[in-house]
Amino acid sequence: MPQKRLPPDDPREWLNRARHNLARAQQPLVTDYLEDFCFDAQQAAEKAIKAVFIARGLRFPYTHDLDRLLGLLSKAGIRVPKYVEQSDWLTPFAAEARYPGISGPVTKPQQRRAVRLATAVLNWAARQVKGWHPPPGQGGP
Repeated sequence: MPQKRLPPDDPREWLNRARHNLARAQQPLVTDYLEDFCFDAQQAAEKAIKAVFIARGLRFPYTHDLDRLLGLLSKAGIRVPKYVEQSDWLTPFAAEARYPGISGPVTKPQQRRAVRLATAVLNWAARQVKGWHPPPGQGGP
C-alpha cells in the first residue's frame, strides 16, 4: 500500500521524500553508473535540509547548493554540526555528475561516502523536525 502523502508545507513529507532518495542511493544494482546513486544521495540531503527550513517556518531558495542552504540555516540561528556541513561534498552530484562528459566516473568508495553523508544529514534533519506540529488551520494528519 502506498505511503500517505502529506502536504508540501509539511516537513515530514520532505523527510519522507528524502528517505526514498536515500533508499535508492543505498541500493546500486549496477556499478557502471554510480553517479546516479550519488545524485539520489544528494537529493536526500537537500530535501532533508529543506525540511528543516519548513519546520522552522523559513523560506528556502530553489537551489541544489547544500553549502548555501546550510549557511542560511546558520544565519537563522540554527546550529549546523560540522559533520552536516561536510555534506556540501554532495553538491556536484545534483547536476554535474548526472550528465555524460562533465565529470568523471564515480568510484564505489565515493558512492559509499555519499550515502554516509546523506544518512547523517537525514538523521540530523529528522531530529530538527521531531515534534513539529502543523500551525493551527494548516491541517496535517
